[in-house]
Amino acid sequence: MPYVTSHLPAAVLWDMDGTIIDTEPLWMGAEEALVNRHGGTWTEADSLALVGSDLLEAAAYIRDKGDIPMTPPQIVDHMIGEVLRGLADGVTWQPGAAELLAELRTLGVPSALVTMSYRVLADAVVALLPSGTFQVVVVGDEVTNGKPHPEPYETAARRLGVDPADCVVVEDSPRGAASGLAAGARVVSIPNAVAAEPEPGMIVIDTLAGVRAADLLAMFDDSRLDRV
Repeated sequence: MPYVTSHLPAAVLWDMDGTIIDTEPLWMGAEEALVNRHGGTWTEADSLALVGSDLLEAAAYIRDKGDIPMTPPQIVDHMIGEVLRGLADGVTWQPGAAELLAELRTLGVPSALVTMSYRVLADAVVALLPSGTFQVVVVGDEVTNGKPHPEPYETAARRLGVDPADCVVVEDSPRGAASGLAAGARVVSIPNAVAAEPEPGMIVIDTLAGVRAADLLAMFDDSRLDRV
């Protein structure tokens, strides 16, 4: 659905897992394998419940489900290691994400990466993209409150020197969308493992494929639009 506008956001604030890169299957596979290894039972519903979560909160959930004799930080370290190994075998970019990031860079619209993954994993993904793709990177091990708290997106906007109200957040999970909305930003949600429901300030679309920088605000100009 095409949009035409001369207006661009002050910045675009991006989630990573499931939004830019399809790492959710890696996280889910690692969760299930760890719980099963310790005799617990893990279901798809358990995996879906953790999408977009703070990693330490997710690790506590995993520990309890599998009665795992590891601390949450130890579980997080294990999970990140498994995801990094999965990325080494090949990267799956989400449709349209790399193209939109490149256009924003060309237009001079700053982008921030805002992820609950830790610095070591975020840096590995950033290194796969052209230099200068992100002006700011906010990660889960460097904030006090994870998504759905507004702190991650508020931190990114502050570091960029912009008002969150002038930014667009790009997310895939309900938790992440809630974080962006709580920070006062507009949110474009592209459901991956778990779908968010449209609400004031949030547009839900099926894919970023074909979405241009000029579309990011124009989608919100049509108050009748619930889903693209």
